Amino acid sequence: MSEARRRILVTGGSRGIGRATALLSARRGWPVALGYHSDVAAAESVVEEVRTGGGMAHAIQADVAQEADVLHLFDEAETALGGLDAVVVNAGIVAPGMPLARMEADRLRRMIDTNLVGALFCAREAARRLPRGTERPAAALVLVSSAAARLGAPFEYVDYAATKGALDTLTIGLAKELGGDNIRVNAVRPGLIETEIHASGGRPDRARELGSGVPLGRAGTAEEVAEAIVWLASGNASYATGAILDIAGGR
Repeated sequence: MSEARRRILVTGGSRGIGRATALLSARRGWPVALGYHSDVAAAESVVEEVRTGGGMAHAIQADVAQEADVLHLFDEAETALGGLDAVVVNAGIVAPGMPLARMEADRLRRMIDTNLVGALFCAREAARRLPRGTERPAAALVLVSSAAARLGAPFEYVDYAATKGALDTLTIGLAKELGGDNIRVNAVRPGLIETEIHASGGRPDRARELGSGVPLGRAGTAEEVAEAIVWLASGNASYATGAILDIAGGR
């Protein structure tokens, strides 16, 4: 079962995987709302690219770690698009690589607040706003996890990996919880992907440097991950729920 039009909200939609997801959704003819934390110029560039291509896009500033911001994000997205059919929980952070023993409390709290509490706030709002009758195509919630959830990211980002492992668990539980509300819940686990997030971890070339060790011999692209996200958000994935899809080149 497929459908031509899905009103979609993408958090962390101004850069990297979120940006690629917003742009691909728009190319499918879907109206897009994208949340962003602080980079106004990056968010506006996505909106401009969508509108130049004849699509509809709205950018909404929000810190997903703040409950009030998440409520505002969903309210604005619903108003701008006339409702929501799909939500992609993508906003997340990473920090400079180091073993856990060296991590300060502020870093750990910020990681958990953004990557886990923020994802829970967004998933909760999706659970509140997406339910629909079975006469309609199912709504979709897609969580962006990471291959770090199963690899552990030792000596680099075990805190990040821990938050992503929690998202895997959330995907499994919430798929069972929301199935009766005609909401499908799935996740993608990207591996080494060429995005700006590596720079925030202090290693801007990390994906390129490590890509040769991936079974496919290279790092992936944000666009390749977006293809999987958009499929899970679409009616073409109508019987997929509780799935965690690795987009990691075999790593």
